[in-house]
Amino acid sequence: MRYILFLILFSLSVSVPAQQNFQDSMAVGRITLQKNNMWFLAAWAGANIMQGSISASNTTGNDHYFHQMNAYWNTVNLAIAGLGLYAAKKQLAGIHTADRNRTGQQKIEKILLLNTGLDAAYIMTGLYLHERGTRLNRDQPVGYGNSLMLQGGFLLVFDIIQYAENRKNGKALEKGSTGWQMGTTANGVGLAYRF
Repeated sequence: MRYILFLILFSLSVSVPAQQNFQDSMAVGRITLQKNNMWFLAAWAGANIMQGSISASNTTGNDHYFHQMNAYWNTVNLAIAGLGLYAAKKQLAGIHTADRNRTGQQKIEKILLLNTGLDAAYIMTGLYLHERGTRLNRDQPVGYGNSLMLQGGFLLVFDIIQYAENRKNGKALEKGSTGWQMGTTANGVGLAYRF
């Protein structure tokens, strides 16, 4: 009887580090993906801020407002990228339990889906401003509208690609989270079978 109990405890102790390694690798993969995407967004924002600032001072009419809005818009994108990089650094230092990993994966996927809806709204707002500016023969709404269509279009493609990349990670996490798992709970240590 002691021999069977020893084998059961030994097999559980052997499988826990493998499961933890899986959780760590999935979390690190998701966070690294987030970090790389935030660096890409920061690069896009930096290029738009520089180009927009230079071109806005050298153009007139709706082109002036187009470049001006690109610079303004990407100041916000740069701040978002900075916050995303800070959050990624903080997450990498954390502990990656199965529940925390699942929650983090679901959260990033929901945020990206919400962002795609917002991106479509930016494009529609840009179309509206462009149409209104054209109808009223005003340069500012035309320029701002063109900028919103460009920036919204970029963000829409960017967020769809991010979602697809993160969904692959989510599917691997779902596939790897089946079977017996041991982890900490509020009351101590628990053993669960996921199928």
